[in-house]
Amino acid sequence: MPLFKKEEKEEAKKDKGIKVDPVPPDYEVLQRYPVREEFAEVVIAAKPGIVLEPQYFVKEVELTEQEAKALERLKDFLAKELEPPTVGEEQEVKKVLLNSADKLLKKYGRGIGVVSEDSKKKLFYYLERDLLGFGILNVIMEDYRIEDISCDGVNVPIYVWHRDYESLPTNITFTDRAVLDDFIIQLAHKAGKHISSAFPMLDAMIYGKHRLAATFREEVSPRGSTFTIRKFREKPFSIIELLQSNVLSPDLAAYFWILLENKANIMVAGATGSGKTTLLNALSCFIKPRMKIITCEETAELNMPTDNWVRFVTRESYGLGTAKTGEITLYDLVRMSLRYRPDYLIVGEIRGEEAFVLFQAIATGHGGLSTVHAESIETAVRRLTSPPMNIPPSHIPLLDVLCLVERTLLPKPFKGATFGRRMRYVWEIADYEKYITIAEWDPLSDIFVVEFDKSVLLDQIALRWGKKKTDMIREVLKRKALLDWMVKKDVKEINEVARIIYSYYTDPERLIRELGIKVEEIYIPIPPPKPREIPVEKIEVAIGYILELLKANNGTVPYYQVFVKIPLPKDVIVEALKQLREEGTILIESMNVRLREAARSV
Repeated sequence: MPLFKKEEKEEAKKDKGIKVDPVPPDYEVLQRYPVREEFAEVVIAAKPGIVLEPQYFVKEVELTEQEAKALERLKDFLAKELEPPTVGEEQEVKKVLLNSADKLLKKYGRGIGVVSEDSKKKLFYYLERDLLGFGILNVIMEDYRIEDISCDGVNVPIYVWHRDYESLPTNITFTDRAVLDDFIIQLAHKAGKHISSAFPMLDAMIYGKHRLAATFREEVSPRGSTFTIRKFREKPFSIIELLQSNVLSPDLAAYFWILLENKANIMVAGATGSGKTTLLNALSCFIKPRMKIITCEETAELNMPTDNWVRFVTRESYGLGTAKTGEITLYDLVRMSLRYRPDYLIVGEIRGEEAFVLFQAIATGHGGLSTVHAESIETAVRRLTSPPMNIPPSHIPLLDVLCLVERTLLPKPFKGATFGRRMRYVWEIADYEKYITIAEWDPLSDIFVVEFDKSVLLDQIALRWGKKKTDMIREVLKRKALLDWMVKKDVKEINEVARIIYSYYTDPERLIRELGIKVEEIYIPIPPPKPREIPVEKIEVAIGYILELLKANNGTVPYYQVFVKIPLPKDVIVEALKQLREEGTILIESMNVRLREAARSV
């Protein structure tokens, strides 16, 4: 069965207030690919000229006049019997729809006007598209290369964000306000929500876990109804897929692995669409499998590869007007989650007062992961310390690492793409307004410059486990080799990646041996760390704080509390702990700092 007629119509199709333009014959086709074999394809084409301005064209199999009438009759029959699918039930409803349509065609096929198998296949495609899918936008929704779909009003083309071409106008335009209004009402209905002139704004999740934002008529948008759909990837990106895309380097991923194993507190900053949640989700696979994880989100986007995971999602008010009856906010969820005693508390994105609760959780020994809208560390800290978050500057050092991810123009195409997402900076937070740059992406060479010898956190972790910092750097390189092996072998399915990482936690030497990774390739010479220029007076002040804290707590303090309760930079505290341990004044265990008996009487 041919996908399209040989002689393509030159005129745009106008159907119920929606215009679909054909590809102009003089346009240069840049790319074409099928979205649904035999039935739908996408063509990226541009008008010839010095500067190419690509456009996204949706092309679907055409119905004859008789088939179009038969489709309307079938839709009338079936629309009365079927409800839109809810999240997780799409496949079951699809089976019922197609089985019901098949029975109707067998019983009334001649009366409906459809006999041939080719016609039946086309009808089934359009039934699924219109009754279970997204109608005229279904091809775009099924195109995995599209990240975002935007309608700015009537007589304006639908725009998409394409992974390879960025923002593109499509050949689809709503030409009738009433049709656009009805389409948005249908989208709201699919999400189980309501939108009207009384409640003209909508933020919801439609099935497929895609995020819908819409406005209705001219109540808040003078040009009429609008909507945006942010598409959700069914299978989240694993850390290996991000490494293959060069979002970050393997040694940086191994560094985060060690931090997350030791319950470090990490925040991912970036602009809208930069990949913050994707990176956060990918990093979460490094968390120890036995750790308890709690996630709090406004829209369920995170997906943890572990069973010991509790997911919380906010709920909107079901009251009328200004009443907030039944509303459950992110603040409510984060506050309640502390009663679950999580090892790691992950907040999808902090915007308001929930940030303060997250920092309180970090201060009491819970690990914390989150994202924030910001374009630099200064902007991020300014947002955290300003209303409505109101984090005191003294609490900022509770955060261990802040990394910035950006969507940026690449210096040279990477696997054919001219734009990509990159981890631009990684900072360790030693103190308020004192940030240590651990890694930086070089935009000229598209490589990451990493300086682990500057890391205070690796020092801190080494002290906790009774090792040297060079041992920790060797461990980073060892894990880097394992990640390199997974990249080389294309082991990227998220559950398989998690299984290998969990196997490493169980018996790292055995796993390295079984995978054939040679020890010589890992244990390379490590340059000695650069000396830090910390004044002796500051170290002596830190020593005094540490000894006072220990004596006030009967000689034993949880390791993390040393860094929480002492109002000094982390690097100063680390140097003081090193000196006290070398003098034999304290013992540092994996969980606690203890004052030696000989020092108690001093």
